Amino acid sequence: MTKETFQKGLMKYAQTIELIKSDAHALHAHVNQTYDKVHPYGFHLDMVADAVCQYGHLVCSCEDDILPLLFGAYYHDSIEDARLTYNDVMAAAKQYMDSQQAFMAAEIVYALTNDKGRTRAERAGEKYYQGIRETPYAPFVKLADRMANFTYSFSHANEANAHMKKVYKEELPHFLKAIHVDTDDSRFLLPEAMVHALLQLTE
Repeated sequence: MTKETFQKGLMKYAQTIELIKSDAHALHAHVNQTYDKVHPYGFHLDMVADAVCQYGHLVCSCEDDILPLLFGAYYHDSIEDARLTYNDVMAAAKQYMDSQQAFMAAEIVYALTNDKGRTRAERAGEKYYQGIRETPYAPFVKLADRMANFTYSFSHANEANAHMKKVYKEELPHFLKAIHVDTDDSRFLLPEAMVHALLQLTE
């Protein structure tokens, strides 16, 4: 999809996207979730959605996939952190799009939900990454999520961010390999421009 076509789609669905954004913000606020202990969690969701808007034209295969992509960005932590079930996510998605789109949106969210585990490695093991690789647009939205966290950790100086900056830097080669899919299907691709932007942060 061309960048112009994608941007026109964003404009066409701007009102619906704003509703998705507002509802996702309220969902995380309801469970008192914050980002870096200083921001409403919507701050992070907006960063992920901004990355999707910036690079989405490089992966989006058709206009009908724009809403599922943005929903995936705003709701990607809703099962893991905001106590929704998969069926809750599906019901939420159906408020904004048809059943086929809602299924795609819910599958993105489900794929990005960490597994149960005591450690970071257990929560994001091979089964987790396999689910991402098998779900259309999940690799891209996961990359947008990592870009948001990575960028924030490199631009805000405190002990927690210094630690996560080191973690993200060390994890990056494995992370990129884990979500890479060898295919010509654009819905599974990792845009080179995004990967390059992440690699630049480590230099």
